[in-house]
Formats: sequence, structure tokens, C-alpha cells
Amino acid sequence: MHLKYIFYRIDKQGLYLLYFSQIDMTFETNQDVLNWFEKQPRALTDEFISEIPWHEVKKYPFDKRFVPVLLYMRDIEILTDMYHQELLRTPTGKDKVISKFMERWGVEEITHGEIINRFLNEAGIETPENWKEETMNSVSKHYHRYARCLTTLTNFIGRRFTATHMAYGTINELSAAQSYRRLIELANHPVLTHILKPIIREESVHTTFYLNVARLELKKSEFAQKIARYVIKAFWMPVGSGTRPQDLTDYTIATLFGDEEGIKWIDKLVTQKVQVLPGFDGVTKVTDKIAEIGRQTDIDNFALAEI
Repeated sequence: MHLKYIFYRIDKQGLYLLYFSQIDMTFETNQDVLNWFEKQPRALTDEFISEIPWHEVKKYPFDKRFVPVLLYMRDIEILTDMYHQELLRTPTGKDKVISKFMERWGVEEITHGEIINRFLNEAGIETPENWKEETMNSVSKHYHRYARCLTTLTNFIGRRFTATHMAYGTINELSAAQSYRRLIELANHPVLTHILKPIIREESVHTTFYLNVARLELKKSEFAQKIARYVIKAFWMPVGSGTRPQDLTDYTIATLFGDEEGIKWIDKLVTQKVQVLPGFDGVTKVTDKIAEIGRQTDIDNFALAEI
């Protein structure tokens, strides 16, 4: 059995693109996927981080309209630990293979947030020393109640809900990588591009894990496919919805993908990739939701001065 998986290459501009390719690599089990994942080196090594040319950040113009976007991205990366803890209370998080992946996934995502925060500081945007704690504490009680209810539901359904978790993760990781790619193109800042490229590499490796485990879990039962398809179509929202202010979430999405080119970008590089999953043929929820946010959000009236 040959499975498609994600890999990246460098295009003419040096940007990392995500592609699906039919190759001779076989993932028969979730353990196979984990074994592959554990062999992948980190892109954001200590050596790379130590050599980032922070002193050059202010040499290049940085459009203030991308400050809220980076704050949003930073916070989402840091909130990974919260999502991790939520998942550990479910059968999915208790799975030995998935929990092993998530240990490294959580560490890498937090590094992404820290690097983004450092860029903001070097660009002249001050952030509190305890910004991580502030981000965690700012999550609403309503969201935590929602998360507890979702945990109860997933425990009731059991292991068959793992396919839904992994499909959700696939969408979010694909979306994250494409958001960073889009920001590289729009911001056109050399140092920002330099730090986002390895973040994209690591996000693409995460996506490979999520997508292939999702595929394997979905293939196990028609029930798992129906549940996952229903949940994504009925409830999927962009990552950050509920944990970040809604106007900030909408502003970020509209800024990156609110125009016609952005919608085509999402459709080709997220929606069409998710549609290869068993049971997801014809699902256009991601494209539809991003397009809706783009239409309804007035980015010109967002309170940049308050950021």
C-alpha cells in the first residue's frame, strides 16, 4: 500500500511549498508514521537560532498591519501546551504513539512562538516579560467550559474519535504553514522570511504525521469517517477561535487570505489536500469559512493603535 505524504521543496523564491506525492514510502501503522517523524531533524536548531541576524530587523521596513497577525500567530503557538493538556484527557491523547508525537510537537510549537515574539521585540514592538502567562490567562472561562464538554463527548465516543482529532490537526497544521508562507510573501521582510522558513519546515513535518495518522484512523471504520466529516463540516473554525479575541482572529485571516488570491491559495493548499482523506471528498468547509471571514471583516477599521 502506497500512501501520499507531504514533503516540501524550495521554489524559485526560496519559499517552502507543501505538496502531496505518490512515493514508495509505506505507512502501514501509526507506529510507522511515528518512526518516520522521529527521524526528522529539527529545523530550528540551537545553532540556527544563535545565528539569526536580529540586528538587521530594523534595517528593513515592516508594515504595522502585520503586527496583530504576528501576535496572533505567536499566541496560537504558545497555546499549544493548553491544547496538548486537553487532548491528554481523551483516548486520543492517551494513545502511546500520538502522545509521543505530541511531546515533541509541543516543544517545537512553543519555540515558534518564542522566535516570533523576539522578532516583534527587535522590530520595536514591546511585549510584557510574562507574555506567555498573560496569553494563557486570557483564555475565557467559556472556552474552558466548551473544552470540558468536548472532552466528555470524545471520551463517550472513544477511540473512534481519534480520526476526527487527527483530521482537525491536519487542517490546522496545513493552515498554519500556509499562513506563514502567505505572510512571507506579503510582508517581504528578509529577517522575517529567514525565521519563518524553518518554522514552515517543522509545521510540514507535523502535518505529515497528522495527515497519515488521520488517513489510517479513518480507514478503520465508516463510522469514524462519518463522525469526522460531520464534525469538520458542522463545527470547524480557524484555530484560535474561542481562545483569542474574535476580532483579532478575523483580522489575521482577512489580512492573509481575504482577497481572491488568498482564497485560491487556501483552496488549493489546504482544502484540496484535506479532501484526499477517506470520507472527505467534496468537503469545502475550510475554503467556505475563510472566504466568509474575508467578506465580513473590515480590516481597515481594526484598532491597530491598541495593539
